[in-house]
Amino acid sequence: MRLLLMSDTHLPKRAKRLPGELLEEIPRADVVVHAGDWVDTATLDLLESQARQLIGVYGNNDGPELRARLPEVAYVQLAGLSLGVVHETGAAQGRERRCAARFPDLDVLVFGHSHIPWDTTTEDGRLRLLNPGSPTDRRRQPYCTYITAEAAAGRLRGVELHRLPPRR
Repeated sequence: MRLLLMSDTHLPKRAKRLPGELLEEIPRADVVVHAGDWVDTATLDLLESQARQLIGVYGNNDGPELRARLPEVAYVQLAGLSLGVVHETGAAQGRERRCAARFPDLDVLVFGHSHIPWDTTTEDGRLRLLNPGSPTDRRRQPYCTYITAEAAAGRLRGVELHRLPPRR
């Protein structure tokens, strides 16, 4: 099962549209995950119409329309994996410990908010934390980013951070 992970699209404030490379990945994915801060409902509508399965949550910059359509936290079983999605996890320091306590039944937690790509595992190896960064707003990062991965037989494999070319 191919996964496409993104967060913090902030459209149309940070960009006018999603990058073409990211849009090309949508039909290749079995599941598209968006970890919040959509900002506009048009992006949600687009992903709902294009993705085979969409899992999304709202973020701190998402208004009432998006909050009415999306949960704060989403949980799903994918190819034997317990996956959760949330926008914000707090400060980087202590993140693994906090998330392990808050999400004791998950194998993978996808989150956003910082626009900083993140890929770590809790000390006991039980929970993997992934932040795909942002495909539209790199902030202080060198690149805009997203993640692809494969889920099969209860394992997450082939996690790849994709760097997008600078916008013109």
